[in-house]
Amino acid sequence: LLGELREKAEEEAIKVFARNLKDLLMAAPAGMRTTLALDPGLRTGVKVTAIDETGKLLAQTTIFPHAPQNMWDKSVRTLAALCQQHKVELIAIGNGTASRETDKLAGEVIKALPEQAIQKIMVSEAGASVYSASELAAQEFPDLDVSLRGAVSIGRRLQDPLAELVKIEPKAIGVGQYQHDVNQSLLTKSLDGVVEDCVNAVGVDLNTASVPLLSRVAGLNKTLAQNIVFYRDSNGRFNERKELLKVPRLGPKAFEQAAGFLRISKGNNPLDASAVHPEAYPLVEKILAAHQKSVDQIIGNSSFLKSVDASAFADEHFGIPTISDILKELDKPGRDPRPEFKTASFKDGVETLQDLKPGMQLEGVVTNVTNFGAFVDIGVHQDGLVHISSLTDKFVSDPHQVVKAGDVVKVKVLDVEVARKRIALTMRMDEQPQPKTAEKTAPRQQNNRSAAPRQAKPADSNAAMGNAFAEAFAKMKK
Repeated sequence: LLGELREKAEEEAIKVFARNLKDLLMAAPAGMRTTLALDPGLRTGVKVTAIDETGKLLAQTTIFPHAPQNMWDKSVRTLAALCQQHKVELIAIGNGTASRETDKLAGEVIKALPEQAIQKIMVSEAGASVYSASELAAQEFPDLDVSLRGAVSIGRRLQDPLAELVKIEPKAIGVGQYQHDVNQSLLTKSLDGVVEDCVNAVGVDLNTASVPLLSRVAGLNKTLAQNIVFYRDSNGRFNERKELLKVPRLGPKAFEQAAGFLRISKGNNPLDASAVHPEAYPLVEKILAAHQKSVDQIIGNSSFLKSVDASAFADEHFGIPTISDILKELDKPGRDPRPEFKTASFKDGVETLQDLKPGMQLEGVVTNVTNFGAFVDIGVHQDGLVHISSLTDKFVSDPHQVVKAGDVVKVKVLDVEVARKRIALTMRMDEQPQPKTAEKTAPRQQNNRSAAPRQAKPADSNAAMGNAFAEAFAKMKK
């Protein structure tokens, strides 16, 4: 019985991690814009890197605006000069130590350059240190300091979260519950499947994708991905999908599996920028011939594509559902399934736990969703918990029905325990903070039992799995 309960608990924990990972990977990209990335720090300084639209490193430096050096004005001038020199559009700030102080610094830089209309965004650092010390980072930036590689990663994950996060082992991102207690091989298999699904759903630009990103495409592996990049570096950009067949060791079978997920923008054939598979090109040509139109005339032409009778072109190779999907793709070729990009605005003056007061209303970003609630970053270096009962006015059995990782939400502070670093939040704006009573701090006496304080339970993996066992057992009883 215990073995069966543990198995069910592990399955649930893995499912939670996989769902959160998918939400993070499918987060809205800020787009390919020149970015200034700041990896905050106090004694060691703030690591600064400027990257172009494609994520290529343009410049790097280290500034010391905070204690003990306190070179604030010099740091503002340095960042302003970099923004002007490289025409920076975005400033990405890691959410680690000294992030709010660095956010204030970025605010002054933006005020000093009103004509550039720069936008600053707080970015999760989860996994950035893992990437910076990895073999892949060493290959990309052999002469760059490890800490500066982390800053590059922060900037790139703002431009395109999916393309950057695939370089990090999924388990290192840490958005689950009890993930260290579960079967690691099952966890790895599940998370790898999620990453591949996300990459295939979004599609990959064949002329800009990195080896880690290409290796996640269906039909490709690390060796084929390296061969594609080597061929691209040696022969220039790909202009059409069928050029892939010239890549060493990439045969017809791998091409058949991967081609539909690989995009070529501004290539010889407009269809190469869409999710239409090369095997379906003859069908599209058949539709074009029947209506005497060119590809450019039908792509994005909703009124025409809706008028096309799918049944008229159905045969033994293509059924009506497949033809309907192709017509939808031609209507919005290469459409990105990810949501529109938006950011949270952290409240000025609220930078530490001591600044929080019950009843305060704030904006934050959901960082993790578990079965018992959601954790929200409100800009004080410690995530607050919105319990499942405080997510909405209606009954909710699963927090994922209401929020997902990366969502921007409005919350109210219910309680703050500075000593234990705990923040209780609610998304129900009519919910009122409960006044603290003496009963919470005084030892409780019930019946004739001794008032001696109880021994604290050790925070080991058995205690951590207790809740998961209880949840799984409750589901079995139902």
